Amino acid sequence: MKQILITSLAILMPFSLGVAAQAENIEHLSQLLSTKQCQQCDLSGSGLVMANLSGANLSGANLSGANLSQANLSGANLSGANLSGASLHGANLSGANLNGAMLNGTDLRNTYLVNANLTGANISTSYLQGATGIPVSAGTPDTFYAWGLLEAKAGNHRVAIEHFNQALTINQNYAPAYLARGISYYRMGKEQQAEQSAQMAALLFEEQQNATGLEASDNFLQGMIAMKEALKPDEGVSQFEQVVQSVGGLLIQLAQFAFFAL
Repeated sequence: MKQILITSLAILMPFSLGVAAQAENIEHLSQLLSTKQCQQCDLSGSGLVMANLSGANLSGANLSGANLSQANLSGANLSGANLSGASLHGANLSGANLNGAMLNGTDLRNTYLVNANLTGANISTSYLQGATGIPVSAGTPDTFYAWGLLEAKAGNHRVAIEHFNQALTINQNYAPAYLARGISYYRMGKEQQAEQSAQMAALLFEEQQNATGLEASDNFLQGMIAMKEALKPDEGVSQFEQVVQSVGGLLIQLAQFAFFAL
């Protein structure tokens, strides 16, 4: 497995949408709110915070720079819509059709994307921290793994595990995702699941003749055993924390490909 280093610059890049203020098209905005039918409308820069747009037809609409934070867009048709630079922070996009939508720099943090159609939509430059239900079709094992590492770094281990599971759904032999998932399980206090994931990682790394990954997995497993047997709990915790930190560093190097956009 080719090993590359994910730069700290990508991980620490400050969040900024940088959207310039735009005048709302009042006629189109009124049409949307009264009928929920606004295909090809110009809604750029519109303020639609917490708007109930469930089932709305916004096919081909220009929503660049619009504020749709916490809006209900479940089942909405956003196919071909321009959502570049728009904020959908906390929005409900379950079952929404985003086929071919433009999502450059779109704020999708904490969005709910279960059963959303993202075919032909590139979310590699979107802000995805805390987003749940990202469809398998939206990324590769490498991108899901990378998103998982980012969530784990932020302490969002439940979401991180979801991303690692997506990576494993696509490629069941993706060893780094097993090990990363094991660490997240451990952080959540789920030691049995952590051990099982790390054991699977070790098995796969051995089969793939990846000495670095195998060493990281073994260190993590041995550290868990040492924690249980430590006569001095405080000392054991400190030593195992060092093991976890070192394994986390190796996980970053084990990524075949990673792209972060914060």
